[in-house]
Amino acid sequence: MTVERILRLMAGGFVLLSLALAHWHSEHWLWFTAFVGLNLFQSGITNWCPMMTILKWAGVPK
Repeated sequence: MTVERILRLMAGGFVLLSLALAHWHSEHWLWFTAFVGLNLFQSGITNWCPMMTILKWAGVPK
């Protein structure tokens, strides 16, 4: 699996998890959803994502 594919899986998983937590636990989990969306937005503009740097450092193939 490549860095880009893992990153998309993680972002989607975080969004779904935070939405489920907001539904069943506390609406404050929607702030985490907003954080993930904001990070995706800034990475689209700057072409840099902290998680991509971490995954590359961990040895995940490009």
